[in-house]
Amino acid sequence: MLVIAALVFGALVGVMRARKRGGNRLDIAQYAAVHALVFALIALFASIFISR
Repeated sequence: MLVIAALVFGALVGVMRARKRGGNRLDIAQYAAVHALVFALIALFASIFISR
């Protein structure tokens, strides 16, 4: 559950960051995808650490 929330939050952060920098549609999509993956990966490791 934490990973999915981080994925969505990361995508929103990426969209806001790309829009702030004046990116077009593809820039916004790329920022959203990369931020979503990074946030989800961090949340995955945090979940593993918490469960141990």
